[in-house]
Amino acid sequence: MPLTLLQAGQSSIITRIGGKPEVRQFLEGLGFVVGTPVTVISQIDGNVICAIRDARVAISEQMAKKIYV
Repeated sequence: MPLTLLQAGQSSIITRIGGKPEVRQFLEGLGFVVGTPVTVISQIDGNVICAIRDARVAISEQMAKKIYV
């Protein structure tokens, strides 16, 4: 399921990154790599704020839909 379906406070493991190669490379640069745990902190105004690898990252809802957990 896409990352956008997780509720605030829920954690899961990334199973797949979709999208074009440029999008996948961008997300991997932010730390979104298959097998990495991710926690959704909040979803505000179309942005998803996640905790990943000891950092907080905000990505758009469109980007979050390409991350499967």
